[in-house]
Amino acid sequence: MRTYAIGDIHGALDKLEAAHALIEADRRATGDAKAPVVHIGDLVDRGPNSRGVIDFLLRGIGAGAPWIAVKGNHDRMFTGFLDDPDSHDPGLREGLHWIDPALGGDRTLASYGVAGAGERMLFDLHEEALAAVPPAHAAFLKGLPLIHQRGKVLFVHAGIRPGVPLAEQSEDDLLWIRRAFLDDRSDHGALVVHGHTPVDTVTHYGNRVNIDTGAGYGRALAAVVIEGTRVWLLAPGGRQPVLPRRVPGP
Repeated sequence: MRTYAIGDIHGALDKLEAAHALIEADRRATGDAKAPVVHIGDLVDRGPNSRGVIDFLLRGIGAGAPWIAVKGNHDRMFTGFLDDPDSHDPGLREGLHWIDPALGGDRTLASYGVAGAGERMLFDLHEEALAAVPPAHAAFLKGLPLIHQRGKVLFVHAGIRPGVPLAEQSEDDLLWIRRAFLDDRSDHGALVVHGHTPVDTVTHYGNRVNIDTGAGYGRALAAVVIEGTRVWLLAPGGRQPVLPRRVPGP
């Protein structure tokens, strides 16, 4: 069972197009035109072209491409702002707003032609954003699933709460969890493929695989292929195996 996956995009349309080109090359090599591509969330913010990223995904999905995107915390923050300019996501520390440059909401708005974030009243920004953001974009982001499972592989943006059945996982954990998940070495019943916490290179920890390589900070956007629970990074020269790391015991 083959599945492709792409890490946190963060408005980097050029990198997303390059990742899909690597996937298409692997499809040609394997003769597999049907394996799905899972985008691991955080489609927007920080990068220069969040609007272009959503347009790209909508065009592909609309044309019948087997593409899936799961929801990231930045995707939820964007739609939260569209619903309410004073929206404050539960995962954010107090006093930090989505439009802050540290989060990159200002660049998302700029990709829709809404300038002056941080200098204008939130009410004014919100009013202009509602007119500028196509309803189809907001509906797409709001409708993204929180998880996607295929065989023994689970795709989720941030991770899962260890020991909690999948059906009982909270949305906040699926979008925001870090240490409680990242430090856990137990078998989750499926290989968890996730992003949210940037790493230097795609890393396989045995029970999870982190594919967020920091595209939102100017670094690479990873594309991987998974067959069963084996993982390869896709590169211009072909597949590079991603082997499980040896994690020291307690």
